[in-house]
Amino acid sequence: MVDTAMFPVILVIAVVVILSIFFHFVPFFLWLSAKVSGVKISLIQLFLMRIRNVPPNIIVPSLIEAHKAGLHQITRDNLEAHYMTGGHVQRVVHALVSASKANIDLSFEKATAIDLAGRDVFEAVQTSVNPKVIDTPPVAAVAKNGIQLIAKARVTVRANIHQLVGGAGEDTILARVGEGIVSSIGSAETHEQVLENPDSISKLVLSKGLDAGTAYEILSIDIADIDVGKNIGATLQMDQANADKNIAQAKAEERRAMAVATEQEMKAKAQEARAEVIAAEAEVPKALAQALRDGNMGFMDYYKLENLKGDTAMRDTISKMTKDDVKGMLK
Repeated sequence: MVDTAMFPVILVIAVVVILSIFFHFVPFFLWLSAKVSGVKISLIQLFLMRIRNVPPNIIVPSLIEAHKAGLHQITRDNLEAHYMTGGHVQRVVHALVSASKANIDLSFEKATAIDLAGRDVFEAVQTSVNPKVIDTPPVAAVAKNGIQLIAKARVTVRANIHQLVGGAGEDTILARVGEGIVSSIGSAETHEQVLENPDSISKLVLSKGLDAGTAYEILSIDIADIDVGKNIGATLQMDQANADKNIAQAKAEERRAMAVATEQEMKAKAQEARAEVIAAEAEVPKALAQALRDGNMGFMDYYKLENLKGDTAMRDTISKMTKDDVKGMLK
């Protein structure tokens, strides 16, 4: 048996659950807020929005905001379609309201296209009204005299609403400005000219129309800071001199190695020649003995030959004597 005292509690819980389900699928208070604000929308439409998985708490406040701003061309179907395609409904409505107050020509179709392209359309409208400043990273460039300069620039841009779809972003602006700074400094004869007139960089870069094809309009380019860097020209000359020295040393080492090889080859040839002479001299006594046996040489001829050899040895010894040796012999 069920305790009858529990019936009131169960009844209250059931009523709370039913009301929660009802107010979830039929957001009565949103409908009431819309009615009070003058937005025509029915409870059936809010219920069907829940069935289509479109949150009424996003669509209804956006409709109220657009209605209060006088944007009566924005309908519930437009906002639902944009939400279901993955767009940011509230951001688009904020952008349209801001554009309307700033007298910027921006249609709902253009705003949704910008939003679906991945751009923040509300931020774009804000930037169009209040230009923003983009700081470039340090850009290093070398003047014609070889001195490096490091410049930082501040670029003031305004969003170009009509170029947001398909137009390049901030990265392209920064890259083009950096390229213009490098070109401007590189065309200067000396770095002193750039330091004396830093505004010449701004004028030259700004005159090139760097914002063509981008989502921004460049209003001004200001050089915030210029620092003197390295003497690149002197460094390159030193590197070239070191390279030339290394090449010369390598060539000298090559010549020395070739000279050593040639010397070793000549020594080897001299040793071979001496070996051949020694071998030939070893055959001389044999040849003399054979000549004596065969009668081709007489005893007196042999005797004269020995005397000639003795005289030659004596002259060789005398030629090698020093003055001290001569004095010693005289004593």
